[in-house]
Amino acid sequence: MPRLCSTKIVATLGPATSDPATIRQLYEAGADVFRLNFSHGSHEDHRARHAALRAVETEIGHPIGILMDLQGPKLRVGTFAGGRATLETGAMFRLDLDPAPGSAERANLPHPEIFAALADGADLLVDDGKLRLRVESHGPDFAACRVVTGGTISDRKGVNVPGVVLPISPLTEKDRRDLSFGLELGVDWVALSFVQRPEDIAEARRLVQGRAGVLAKLEKPSAIQRLEEIIELADAVMVARGDLGVEMPPETVPGTQKRIVRLSRRAGKPVIVATQMLETMISSPTPTRAEASDVATAVYDGADAVMLSAETASGRYPVEAVTIMERIIESVEHDPHYRPIMDAVEAEPERTAADAITAAARQVAHTVGASAIVTYTTSGSTTLRAARERPDVPILCLTERLATARRLMLAWGVHPVVTADVRSFEEMVSKACHFAKAQGFARSGDRVVITAGVPFGTPGATNVLRLAWVE
Repeated sequence: MPRLCSTKIVATLGPATSDPATIRQLYEAGADVFRLNFSHGSHEDHRARHAALRAVETEIGHPIGILMDLQGPKLRVGTFAGGRATLETGAMFRLDLDPAPGSAERANLPHPEIFAALADGADLLVDDGKLRLRVESHGPDFAACRVVTGGTISDRKGVNVPGVVLPISPLTEKDRRDLSFGLELGVDWVALSFVQRPEDIAEARRLVQGRAGVLAKLEKPSAIQRLEEIIELADAVMVARGDLGVEMPPETVPGTQKRIVRLSRRAGKPVIVATQMLETMISSPTPTRAEASDVATAVYDGADAVMLSAETASGRYPVEAVTIMERIIESVEHDPHYRPIMDAVEAEPERTAADAITAAARQVAHTVGASAIVTYTTSGSTTLRAARERPDVPILCLTERLATARRLMLAWGVHPVVTADVRSFEEMVSKACHFAKAQGFARSGDRVVITAGVPFGTPGATNVLRLAWVE
């Protein structure tokens, strides 16, 4: 049976959801793409989860998308004598390269690149912003800071440097090893953490070499300053609100989220809204009303997907979390206000035959009351154009490439099917009608709108629009 919802769900796998039976339950509850978080777990853990996902995919006979999420250059303080120390507001606190255990007066910060990029007056945020330090003086191997917001600091807590572009690659040595491993496994998407500038995406693309889609996680204010360039270079983006909310004032995050979603939609790039969406469901069987509203807002904005992190990786109610998220999505997409909001953000088509055909397909489908838009694609670009239009009917994607089908599981409204490419107009129409009916999108007597490219099988050559009756 086809999904009832156009907005996709990304579910993170972890200790609570590693066996094939639970993975199948998550899929049946509504998860379309599964995230492997390489900040946690061993390669063998991820290999087993990947194998379980592919086994479920074979069992259900439908593509499943797999996203590997690289840890990125997470900056952390060193250890403390006794494991922790208390910093008093107003006191001085020194960060340096000395690996000796820290105290209430100093601590190790084993990142010389931070000291090189600092300026007097800059703020350092520790432990997701719970502690705030202001730099009063610094050198190549230290920073003397005033404690602005005190509290307890403990071993290896994270450090954020808002407003500073650090001269570091988004790919650590660990990330490079993980990336090589993930590409060998055959993941469909690679999420790049702590992107600061477009050059970070270019570096990742050189390593990936087209073997997976490159997804930019937007969690640094410096990335927001060059947002359009990053979106142009990436294959997809994620609004990673956790770290973004640490480095930016919380009141600016909702507007930033809307801007990212809007620009991604216009560029035709899938966009995920992530972090703390149903956080309460880590330990509770139901979300708060505010969390339900948060998920709904992302759906109203037109995000391609919404993501669950700890809720499904380590929470007590992983299947329930996916089920409730699916119910929220379905409720929003059936709201009479949803379609006018979708139509208010209209992507301006490029002056190409492919964009003209795709924009026309949406209009024709709406005017004649078609049951579905059927796209033939090799690389996925034709189908992503169709998804960018946010039509009011499902998008059935027919492709001969399994890798393309898996990657398109992330795209709004897309239902991919793997099938051999067609060789004639007659076959194009008959196969489109067959699969529209077989997949539950159309019945006898319904009409479908078909887009394809001639010569058939030529990537990026969408130049045919056909209206057909389903027999």
